[in-house]
Amino acid sequence: MIALLLYRTVVDHILPWAVTFATRMLARGLNMPEPLVHTTGDYVVARVTAFEHSVGRSLGVFRLAHLLRAWWRELH
Repeated sequence: MIALLLYRTVVDHILPWAVTFATRMLARGLNMPEPLVHTTGDYVVARVTAFEHSVGRSLGVFRLAHLLRAWWRELH
């Protein structure tokens, strides 16, 4: 019961504050307005998602896993 209360407190109060704080610090570090940071983040997420879907379709899950395993073996 106490763990649930603690979890809800973190999720409801601390997490949104931390996300806002991180966004503000990133915007200040990049010398950009906050709305532009949000828009750029949305754009990057959309591009990464599109890339992952295109790679996933062209390679397939099993082929990609096989290539990753072969690459990992070459490193060790």
